[in-house]
Amino acid sequence: MTIEILPATGDRFDDAETALDSGDGPGCQCQWWLLTNAQFQESSREELTARFRSEMQEERPPGLIAYVDGEPAGWVRVGPRTAQARLLRTRDVKTATAEPLDAEDVWAVSCFVVRTRHRGRGLTRRLLDAAVATARDAGARVVEAYPLDPTVSKRSANQLYRGTVSIFEDAGFDIVDRPKPDRALVSLTLRD
Repeated sequence: MTIEILPATGDRFDDAETALDSGDGPGCQCQWWLLTNAQFQESSREELTARFRSEMQEERPPGLIAYVDGEPAGWVRVGPRTAQARLLRTRDVKTATAEPLDAEDVWAVSCFVVRTRHRGRGLTRRLLDAAVATARDAGARVVEAYPLDPTVSKRSANQLYRGTVSIFEDAGFDIVDRPKPDRALVSLTLRD
């Protein structure tokens, strides 16, 4: 099995769509964290898709695509936390983070999708490692994430789009806070 993880650039839009083809991915178009609740609810799937396509045309890709033997198999969103408007309005983030909400050098890993047939192969961990490397290369000082803990409260695979606490801890992230027993805010310092 050959795994390759590449930036989600405009020429890979169809691959990103294939990678998102599990759980809520097709309906969300990985726009959930970018819009307020009202904006998201008012947007059609076509509008969300157009936003996602436009985002992939920008200079900084919004995420990474994992390929298994050349087939799109997974997705991770990684980028400046300030670009993900809903994060900045989410109580669990606002009350738990140790970082200023307007800090441009704080990046967030906020969404994973691994297609059903590719689960159980370690793709989430590989996507996380690549996301951290992407943030580091872009000059991020800190990477945050907001995973769930399925050992506290059982969750379906679809509900684990934020990742799991154990994946982040295994990658060296520290738990900053637990705003709820089954939710954590985790952080990895890349530079002082």
